[in-house]
Amino acid sequence: MQTFASDGVRIAFLDEGAGAPILLIHGFASSVRFNWIDPGWVNLLARNGFRVIAVDNRGHGESEKLYDVAAYGAPLMAEDARRLLDHLGIERADVMGYSMGARITAFLALAHGARVRSAMFGGLGGNMLRPMQGSDRIAQALEAPSIDDVADPYARTFRVFADRTGSDRTALAACIRSAREPLTAAMVARIACPVLVATGTEDVVGGSAEELAAVIPGAQALPIPRRDHMLAVGDRVYKDGVLDFLRRRP
Repeated sequence: MQTFASDGVRIAFLDEGAGAPILLIHGFASSVRFNWIDPGWVNLLARNGFRVIAVDNRGHGESEKLYDVAAYGAPLMAEDARRLLDHLGIERADVMGYSMGARITAFLALAHGARVRSAMFGGLGGNMLRPMQGSDRIAQALEAPSIDDVADPYARTFRVFADRTGSDRTALAACIRSAREPLTAAMVARIACPVLVATGTEDVVGGSAEELAAVIPGAQALPIPRRDHMLAVGDRVYKDGVLDFLRRRP
């Protein structure tokens, strides 16, 4: 992993392979390693002729940990992604985000459309257009002294994942409490690049791929059969669908 300064924040990133650049943006409590390396995405894309750039979002992975709620939010993290493209001298890239990373990708496409060749929203469908439920419960679960102190089953899944990824739970609690800029149907309908929406058919966190794709002109939906939010990440249907989309997009 390399690092660069994004408006004074140290951001870690991976840069592998050669060819058309694709930027990967991971989900909440995850990292480049857990979202993209371990499930095989980096190797798959590099083998298929892409230059793979993957970023550890602020507060995550090997990037700087921040504890001020105001230091987070998808629009801010979208600017980290844009500055990374600037740092690498990349004018335009395909961008794939998973879960929170899909929200970040949407804000990047809206704010800097000329930089996004195509957008792939993984793990976030119709629920992109709705407020996230239970943010404070999740923050409290992250801050609890022990997982045994977390009774809420929904919040507990986030604590389990944060422990598994070895995350800084205080930084994650600040991140999840940050102001969540709304994304409306009217906003995402302005995304002009080719769009793929991929979610598991059992994903109650992300919602329906078809619902989100229906409000973005020309967007394609990729339902991933019998997969939930966690299991969809490395699924073969998801990988094959992304490669097919990348081959076909203008």
